[in-house]
Amino acid sequence: MFKKAYTMLLAFVLLLTVILTGCSGNSEEASGENGSKKTIKFMHLWPQGSSKQQNMIVTDIIKQFEAEHKDVKVEVEVLENEQYKNKIKVLSSSNELPDVGFTWAAGYMKPFVEGKLFASLDDVLQDGLQDSFIKGTTEAYATNGKTYGLPLELNIAPIYYNKQIFEKYNLEVPKTYSEFQNVVQTLEKNGVAPIALGNKDRWTGSLWYMYLADRIGGPEVLNKAINRSGSFEDPALVSAADEIQKLVKENAFNKGFNGLSNDEGKSEFLNGKAAMYLMGTWELPNFTTNEEIPKDFRDNVGFFKFPTVEGGKGDINSWVGGPGVGLFVAENSKVKDEAKEFVKFFVEKWGEQSVEKAGVIPATKVDTTKVKLPQLYVDVLNELNNASNLTLFADVQMSASVAETHLNLIQSLFGEEVKPSDFAKKHEEALKKEEGK
Repeated sequence: MFKKAYTMLLAFVLLLTVILTGCSGNSEEASGENGSKKTIKFMHLWPQGSSKQQNMIVTDIIKQFEAEHKDVKVEVEVLENEQYKNKIKVLSSSNELPDVGFTWAAGYMKPFVEGKLFASLDDVLQDGLQDSFIKGTTEAYATNGKTYGLPLELNIAPIYYNKQIFEKYNLEVPKTYSEFQNVVQTLEKNGVAPIALGNKDRWTGSLWYMYLADRIGGPEVLNKAINRSGSFEDPALVSAADEIQKLVKENAFNKGFNGLSNDEGKSEFLNGKAAMYLMGTWELPNFTTNEEIPKDFRDNVGFFKFPTVEGGKGDINSWVGGPGVGLFVAENSKVKDEAKEFVKFFVEKWGEQSVEKAGVIPATKVDTTKVKLPQLYVDVLNELNNASNLTLFADVQMSASVAETHLNLIQSLFGEEVKPSDFAKKHEEALKKEEGK
């Protein structure tokens, strides 16, 4: 009896060993270490429900990649935005990031780079990809001269305008700031709010300040003040603040703008009460394909570049904006070469499909002769292909505490509660304090 039981136990142990060995082999294959196929673990934040078009494009790109790389499988995990950020935070604390995932530029990315969690992607850029990006986009993902993310999306901020209103008052699209001021004065005299603005959200007013800083002092003056190779008390940055208050005094903005949200300010433009609206290109669908907005209005929306300031150092082809999400490769990935190949493939394919299928402007240049898009998109993309510079949104460049100071001061500046010189001085104090930490 004992001998029979022993024999059965031995057979069971042998069977269990075979099963465990098989599981171990599968585990190694799944982690990308061994087996006939290497697996790239990829996390993104475009669920099928809330981001249907983006999700569809991602799925299609993965199928194409796997078809061309028979020895690689892409294992996907999809989470919505906040869940994604929380999980990435948890995974990073144990150095278990996916092989490829999404990141944001500048301040968001910095802790990951400092923690040596992201791999440098300079080799991917140098492999023929660099020239396909719009100037200024990959720079937002660079730290200490190395690039740690490749951007997928891009938003810039043009000035949208109501063509019908401009025609009614015989106004031309301004190319210089003095021409722009003439437009403002003409509209104001005729009882039309020149500019729609909801500055309760504060970053909306920052766009106006950033453009004036760029056009007066050139593309580097604001960046240098923030990265501490320059000063916020640079005369150009004080002059930009002074110009903001001149616009306020000229009644350039709709009534009550400092107490209105961006959506409330935007409604002034949408209902034809204001002639101009400075905002990111994420608004393009509202002015082209959104059928909830009357077609007559959509057909009458154009855009122009922020005018040059006479005597200023800025270039009219320099934009304020910033890339959206980008791709990273984990530094400790066991399939780093394959992950980098996937990232390169993804960027190239995404650029070809995103704008036409999802209305998302990619960070790479788009050949507008090969895509079917509303004319407003085509015009913006053509301008982007000729961009001389992209200045990243100021609050994105700053640490959280300095960004809060900046945004509060923006609202005070527009509310004429702080002098331009004090506006600059308080920025400088906040930045110095942060630098000393």
